[in-house]
Formats: sequence, C-alpha cells, structure tokens
Amino acid sequence: MKFLDQAKVHIKSGDGGAGCCSFRREAYVEYGGPDGGDGGRGGHVIAECVDGLNTLIDYRYKQHFKAKTGYAGAGRQKSGASGTDIILKLPKGTQVFEEDNRTIITDLVEVGQRVVLARGGDGGFGNLRYKTSTNRAPRKSLPGWPGIEKSIWLRLKLIADVGLVGLPNAGKSTLLSTITRAKPKIADYPFTTLHPNLGVVGLFDKEFVIADIPGLIEGAHKGLGLGDRFLGHIERCNVLLHLIDGTQPDPLVAYETIRKELTEYGGGLEKKFEIVAITKADALTEEQTQEIMTNIRGLVPSPTHLISAPTKQGVEDLLLRILEKVYEPMLAPNPKVPRTGEGSSGWTPV
Repeated sequence: MKFLDQAKVHIKSGDGGAGCCSFRREAYVEYGGPDGGDGGRGGHVIAECVDGLNTLIDYRYKQHFKAKTGYAGAGRQKSGASGTDIILKLPKGTQVFEEDNRTIITDLVEVGQRVVLARGGDGGFGNLRYKTSTNRAPRKSLPGWPGIEKSIWLRLKLIADVGLVGLPNAGKSTLLSTITRAKPKIADYPFTTLHPNLGVVGLFDKEFVIADIPGLIEGAHKGLGLGDRFLGHIERCNVLLHLIDGTQPDPLVAYETIRKELTEYGGGLEKKFEIVAITKADALTEEQTQEIMTNIRGLVPSPTHLISAPTKQGVEDLLLRILEKVYEPMLAPNPKVPRTGEGSSGWTPV
C-alpha cells in the first residue's frame, strides 16, 4: 500500500428536508386543521479515528464526499427522516485543517474519536408549526436549510515511540529492516526512502513502534526536500534515534546538521530524548572506531552506540537502551528485565 500523508478533500453536509403544507382530510371532519410535518435534518460529515490504517491513500482517488439530504415532511404530522451521515475513516494521528491548511479543526489521537466536520442543515417547518388562534389554516411551510460546503486538508503525523533521524544514506532503513518485519527499499544511494515507514520491535514481553523517515538535508525545516513534512512525523515520538554514518569524512558535522534542523523546525523536537548510533561499524577499522567514538562522546551529551545492522553488532544493546527509555516508568522497579548490556534480550521482529 502506498504511503500518503497529506490530502485535500471537498465535503458537503446534507441539506435539510422541506416542511410539508397539508391539511387533515377525513370523513365527517368538516374543518380539518393543518397537519404538515417538519422536514428531516441533513446528514453530517463526520471524521472518525479508526485502527488498522497508517496512510491517507484512500483520499488520493476520491476527494468529494457529500452527505444525504433530509427527507421532506408529510401529512398527518409525519416528520421527515434525517439524511444519512457520511463518515471519513482516518488513521490515528490525522490532523484536519481548514482550506488555508493552517487553521486546525481537530487532531485525531485516540481510536474511536469522532468529530463533526460539517453539520447537516436543519429541516424546514411544516404548516402545523404556524397554527395560531387567529390563523387556523396557515399555508406557510419552509424549505430545509442548506448544508455546509467546504474544502479541508488531511495531514497525517505518524504516532510512534521512536523516530529515526539522520542524513540520507545513514542506514536508517537497513536498521529498520533488521529489527522489525518492515521491508523498506534499501540501496547504496541517498534518498532511497521517499516515504516514512513503520515497524514494531518485540523485546521481552514489550513492544514499541519505530518510524523511519526519509533522510534530512540542510534547510529541511524550511521545506527543502519536503523536510518540514517529514519532521512532522516525529513530533509525536518520545525518543529520537539519531543515526550517523561512520564512514563519512566528519561524523560530527552530520550530527550538528541534524540537530540544527530539529531546533529550527521547533515543535519541541530539540528537547526530545536522543540516542546517537554510529552505523556501518563493520566497514571501520579499530583505529577509526576509537577516534570516532572518542570525538563523539566528548562533544555529544546523548547516549552513544556503535552498531552494524547487517552483522547486528551492538544492535541488542541499542534496543535495550531504547526499551529502558520508552518503558522507563515500568522498567525502573522491575529487576527481572536486564539493563543495558546485561543478559540476552531475545528480540524478534513483530
């Protein structure tokens, strides 16, 4: 299934049904009064957060959604039925914006959450409503009120426990494919990943979700390389896993570039707990490894690991570190779960 994180759709709630102008007509009733019923309410347009979706691809090929018009009233004081609501089923983490793509309408963060995006028009009154002591036979009735018609933007921000960040070709997709069952595209050139990917890591009896976003470049917070959209996917993550390619000329420059983009983007990304991992350890000599780790640990305050996804070197310790942070309140008093570097996690992709 193709990933789509933004879509524009046009919605219209149903018009209200017309009121009825009718008079009672029965045998032996010489002066039957008005008995016209009211029209029914038009259908609402509702956004519903559902489980099992992680893309907005359904709104790529269908952009127009219109609720049903309310039914007209009838004689014998019969009110019309309400029009059928139309429900937009959206994945968890979807934000709904007005047409300007800035004014937020709602943020769907809980499965089952429902929000009315456009209310249906009220039904018109039948002539029974206008009966008075002086006007015993009113012939007045009203048409239904029109529904609301507008365009809205849907923007998906993935909800994950851990967000993978780094420059292009830093090894994010390779790591994701190693520790989860996700199958992202992997190649030895930058920008292999064009869409965010999700994977689930199983560790002991715990699970956490990890999100791999496309590589960031300098100026990403301004939208270069669609970086502002990609950064939005890690706004809801509790932990950032910052991957640095150990084979590049200056790993510290790569680290500072990403940290600058996180700070400039805002949204509290620069304040999130960060774990740094130097990747491609299998391609480094012992001297290069010692030099890189000494320089990184001397200047980077975050926990630092040396890993190789293909050989799984250091991956287990890294996952234990992430688990400790994601489940910190629950793991602290539990001596049965080994801390970083202790025992075997037996982690398996989920």
